Amino acid sequence: MKLKLTAYNKRALLGGIISAIIIGLGAYGLGNISGYEAKSLIASSLPGINALCNTIVLASATILALLLTLLSISSSTKSRLKDEHYKHVLLIAKIDTIVFVAAMIVFQLMNIPVTEAENVPSSWYTIIYYISLGLSAILSGGLISVVLMLYNTVVSIIKIVGLGVEDHPLTYQEEEASDESMKN
Repeated sequence: MKLKLTAYNKRALLGGIISAIIIGLGAYGLGNISGYEAKSLIASSLPGINALCNTIVLASATILALLLTLLSISSSTKSRLKDEHYKHVLLIAKIDTIVFVAAMIVFQLMNIPVTEAENVPSSWYTIIYYISLGLSAILSGGLISVVLMLYNTVVSIIKIVGLGVEDHPLTYQEEEASDESMKN
């Protein structure tokens, strides 16, 4: 099954990419650092990166649970929703799961006591530091994309279910519904 990206999804993903770039540029703004400085910066940034990973894991798991509630509300509405709505929810779930797994892996990798190891060349600390900052920027951008996509979906559901908008692009119109039933 091929998922095509809608304008909403493209904007959400672009928002996440822009966020990741901005966060990454902040790290890049530190300039060239030596291995010793990087070792010190790794030690001081690890609690923050671990907290970020924990927050992303918790947020991702919560979003997955909330998607079930969203599906329940979607299926109980009087309006018949198009497949596109469910494909949006599926895409959110897929990206959210990827962000969840990536955050868990980064969390585990960041808990390796690399700064206490004696046989690690000092030049590696600079690489490890920039990789850790890059991964945290990517994870943050990924979660921002998921939240923006979820926001778009929730807004659509509010319009359809809560406000009773009947001519929403995600609902079948009467003539479309009859055409769809004729196909079956």
